[in-house]
Amino acid sequence: MPFFRRFKRLPTRACGGSPKNELAGWEAAALTVRVPDYGQFCPVSRGAEIFAERWTPLILRELLQGSHRFSELQLGLPRISRNLLAQRLSSLATAGIIERRPADRGRGFSYHLTPAGEELRPVVETLGAWGYRWGGADLPSEQLDPVLLMWFIRRRVQVRELRRARTVVRFDFRRPRRSFWLRIEPPAVDLCFTDEGFEVQLAVDAELATLTAVWLGRVRLAEAIAAGSIRVEGDDDARPLFGRWFGLSPFADGGAERILATACAP
Repeated sequence: MPFFRRFKRLPTRACGGSPKNELAGWEAAALTVRVPDYGQFCPVSRGAEIFAERWTPLILRELLQGSHRFSELQLGLPRISRNLLAQRLSSLATAGIIERRPADRGRGFSYHLTPAGEELRPVVETLGAWGYRWGGADLPSEQLDPVLLMWFIRRRVQVRELRRARTVVRFDFRRPRRSFWLRIEPPAVDLCFTDEGFEVQLAVDAELATLTAVWLGRVRLAEAIAAGSIRVEGDDDARPLFGRWFGLSPFADGGAERILATACAP
C-alpha cells in the first residue's frame, strides 16, 4: 500500500489560532530570481527544472497528504513565506502539476494535483524513504518544530482505534513550553492551538525532541515513557489506547525499506 495514500479527504481543520491569511489572489511577486534552466533536452533535466526547485517537493508532499487550502499548506510548511508559497503554487499551476479551484466552503481557493502531479507520488515517496535511510537519524534543535510535529501527528491518528464519539488529547511540550489539543471526532481530527473548553481525556507531557524521535520511529514509545521523557495521564479507558492510535511516520518500522525495495525491484 502506498504511504501517501489516495484517500477521501477527511474533514480536518486547524482551530484556535491557525493561519488565517488565505490566499486572496493568484499572482505573487517573485521573491527570488528564478534559477536558469539546465539547457538540456534530457528528460531528467526537464523534470528537475520543475520538481527540484526549493520548497516544491514539500509542497507536493502536503498536497499528496490531503492538504488543499492555503492555510493547511502553511501549517505543513511553517518556514516558507506566504508570498513565496503563492509563487510556487503559481509555478506548479503553470507547469500543469496542480490546479486551483474555488473552495467548496467559504471564500478562497483550494489546490489539487492534476494527473501529472499524481504521477509524482512515487517520486516523493521514494525521496522520503531515501532521506529516512541515508539522510541521518540525528535531530538538530534547529529542525525541531512543535507545530509541524503536531500537524504530522494529527495526520497519522488511527481513528479506528478510538471508541468514543469525541476524544480530546492535550499535548504539553516542556521546552519550549507550549500546548496543543487534538479533538478527535471520527472521522474528523482537528488540531487546536487554544483550549476550546472540552473535557480532556488524555494529557501527554513530552520533550519535543523525544516525541519527534518517537513519531519518526527512532525511539520506541514504551522506552520514552519508561525514561520519563514522555508522560501520559488520563482515564483508564483513554490511556491504554494511546499507543494504538498514535500513528508513526509512514517511513518508520521498515516503511522506508519497503518503499525502496519496490522502487529498486526489476
